[in-house]
Amino acid sequence: MSLYTITGAQLAFGHVALLDHADFSLEAGERVGLIGRNGAGKSSLLKIVAELSRPDDGLITRQSSLTTVYVPQEPEFDTDDTVFDAVAAGLTHARALLDEYDAVANQLSDEAEGAQYDELMSRMNTLQSALDHADAWNWSTRVATTLQQIGLNGEARVGSLSGGMQKRVALARALVVQPDVLLLDEPTNHLDFDGIRWLEELLVSLRAGLLFITHDRAFLDRVATRIVELDRGRLLSYPGNFSAYQTRKAQQLEVEQVEAAKADKLLAQEEVWIRKGVEARRTRSVGRIARLVEMRNQRAERRNVQGNVKLDVGQGEKSGKIVAELTDVTKRYGSRTVVDNFTATVMRGDKIGFVGPNGAGKTTLLKMILGELAPDEGTVRIGTNLQVAYFDQMRAQLDLEKSLADTISPGSEWVEVNGQKKHVMSYLGDFLFAPERARSPIKSLSGGERNRLLLARLFARPANVLVLDEPTNDLDIPTLELLEELLTEYDGTVLLVSHDRAFLDNVATSVIAAEGGGKWREYVGGFTDWQIQRDRSQQMAAQQAPKEVVKEAPKDSAAERNTPQRAAKLSFKEQRELEALPQQIAELEAEQKSIGAHLEDGSLFAKNPQEGTRLTERYAEIDEALLVALERWDELESKRK
Repeated sequence: MSLYTITGAQLAFGHVALLDHADFSLEAGERVGLIGRNGAGKSSLLKIVAELSRPDDGLITRQSSLTTVYVPQEPEFDTDDTVFDAVAAGLTHARALLDEYDAVANQLSDEAEGAQYDELMSRMNTLQSALDHADAWNWSTRVATTLQQIGLNGEARVGSLSGGMQKRVALARALVVQPDVLLLDEPTNHLDFDGIRWLEELLVSLRAGLLFITHDRAFLDRVATRIVELDRGRLLSYPGNFSAYQTRKAQQLEVEQVEAAKADKLLAQEEVWIRKGVEARRTRSVGRIARLVEMRNQRAERRNVQGNVKLDVGQGEKSGKIVAELTDVTKRYGSRTVVDNFTATVMRGDKIGFVGPNGAGKTTLLKMILGELAPDEGTVRIGTNLQVAYFDQMRAQLDLEKSLADTISPGSEWVEVNGQKKHVMSYLGDFLFAPERARSPIKSLSGGERNRLLLARLFARPANVLVLDEPTNDLDIPTLELLEELLTEYDGTVLLVSHDRAFLDNVATSVIAAEGGGKWREYVGGFTDWQIQRDRSQQMAAQQAPKEVVKEAPKDSAAERNTPQRAAKLSFKEQRELEALPQQIAELEAEQKSIGAHLEDGSLFAKNPQEGTRLTERYAEIDEALLVALERWDELESKRK
């Protein structure tokens, strides 16, 4: 039996139907990722499931005594509370029951008699049952255990924590309740890579039903066992993770397009028939006329796929070939070294991703590259003719009282992009803002809409260096994919800070990563390439360290000095290894192909979520093993030749 079911749900704001006879259900142990365009109504649906609001119409069924906990996108705390008190706030009801139980026990000890005694005993029995059911007797231990599992200091003040740590506190407050259903709205916001990986492991091991909203495609691939898309008021379910959804969605859109074209063609034929001359009108059938009326109504009610944002960046003049050259730069804040002896060259056309924990110094390094911050040691040489455009993750660049049109083009009704003039209404329409909203204040926009407006303003100005600080926050997946395509084709330089792993993989040509202690290092490729190279470097360093300790000093005899160096040859062991590698590579490829076939069948995640998760992890392990094996084969072949 489903934990929660909603049938025929209807919800509208004004003339826009967010839910149009939508159906949804959540099974025990399911992890459902809810996706859809910005403004489609995802958060509204989440609040309906959390019983914070109700649909206009529809039937809701839920299991009795179902415990549901909702974690909003921006959780609120009393900043003076300790972390322990903030987490314990999730057990307010249980603690209230315990306080009442203590009060009733005290009244009984005051030698209550007769009817009062019977009434108090009855109330105490009721409270005891409720406390047993809520497991409230040891609430303090539950809070302490949850804090330990999540890695939080119960004595710290909430107001002193970073956004990522406050997100952990909100999750701890939800998990201490031991809910049957956990509802999360954008859970990865404010989390760095380590925090996101920690959250993935936590949610995969969770036994509760999970419904979450996110635009992080890598997170959806790792956590979700089913994808539910809110599309034009309907809820469409796709078994499996996000990769399986993409395949099925593309097939569905093709079928929908063909069916719509057939319906339009038939309607056009019927419209021609109904408009024929007097003779045809004498013989036309009543049934055919009724069918035409019905087809007209169906065509009017058909809600076409919402248009995509039309992204086009204003190209400035070309910058110099070298954008910035850093030589042995160091930057300190007090006793803390943020950048230690870092050297790098940024060339025109580079697309560099900056990765590292929150507070590692990514913004500081960016400012030094752009010449906005001088290093304490070392030199920075800035290139010529730089036209820099910024995208600010905190949206501090937006005046909330200004209208959308004034923000894009102050004092003018026209915008010039790549030498072509465009009316500001038409330009806002490219970013999915209706003309009637052009004069609305920015404060009326949602988070995702404000990000779209920032992109609109950013791309309206000519630039040859784009600095993007968390541009993916709150953007829906179709807009993310279009932004990736635009940045990939952009001729200028892109400096990108993001915690979206898929976005970094698809855009970045190199990664500058924090290595700890103020050390930074540049890696070729995107996020996945950086992880593989970093892990391999660490493994090699660990393997070589003991060998260097026991290695004997080389003998320096005259005979050896005069003997010409022989070409390296394969040892017997290496020869056997080289012969075995093709078979090993073939077996890995065959296993990966077999796993891929299983994962493409999304029903696996519905039937056996644990097996689906295991196969997904194994698929990624094989990817890395294949890369290592191919590199080793190439190395041995080169040595043999």
